Amino acid sequence: MFSFLKKKKNVPQEEQKSVQHVDYEDVTDLANYFQKETGVTFEKQKSILKNKLMTFCKQRELASFGELLKRVDSDEHLKQELIDYLTTNETFFYRELKQIHELVILVQKSLQNVDILCAPSATGEEPYSIAIALLEAGVSSTKFSIVGIDINSDAIKKAQAAVYRQRNVRNLSDEVIAKYFHENNGSYSLKSSIKSLVTFRVENLFDASFKHIGKFDFIFSRNMLIYFDKETKIKAKEILESLRKEDKHPVFFGHADLF
Repeated sequence: MFSFLKKKKNVPQEEQKSVQHVDYEDVTDLANYFQKETGVTFEKQKSILKNKLMTFCKQRELASFGELLKRVDSDEHLKQELIDYLTTNETFFYRELKQIHELVILVQKSLQNVDILCAPSATGEEPYSIAIALLEAGVSSTKFSIVGIDINSDAIKKAQAAVYRQRNVRNLSDEVIAKYFHENNGSYSLKSSIKSLVTFRVENLFDASFKHIGKFDFIFSRNMLIYFDKETKIKAKEILESLRKEDKHPVFFGHADLF
């Protein structure tokens, strides 16, 4: 990874640093590694990926993409930092509300308590939207349990904090905001009574240990598959469908998640 002068013993330490071989050219191996680990593909965004990885490497004084690949393969903390850096989590409350309403009706019809999974949960807007919609429809908080998972640990921390900006709550009515949030100078903090209804976990859908998460009555997985290639989409779909308690209940995919 590094190039040094032949007479290494005569080269001062400062000069050794200056002759390090910097290689930020071929991003293919890192892109393949990231897809293998997370399912996310950058096939049509190689230039964007390259620029982001260059910044990531320089911030950590890594001289090449090869050095980064070697490090993340053995350093779980750095690997999670890379995942957090390359995965996006922009969303908002009551997104694609029609599907949430469909879920509410199904929960109302159920004669038993239900378990709901949101994968991915991003920064919490979707699982919290489901909780609010259920409460607004008169469903008791004791009738449902919601688990939100995401591969991005930063997103999970934000979801647990549940502090949002106006753009995140723009689809909510003033009445709903007043009922479920504390507003302070443009900041909207979700009330503890709602936060307590959702459990968040950092999980990777493609980890062999993922199935320990359990079974669910209803599963939301919206706008995740758009980052996968066709083969990975099918694999993710099969994994999610295997988590259903009953096959008759479809997984709620986003409208952009085309197969």
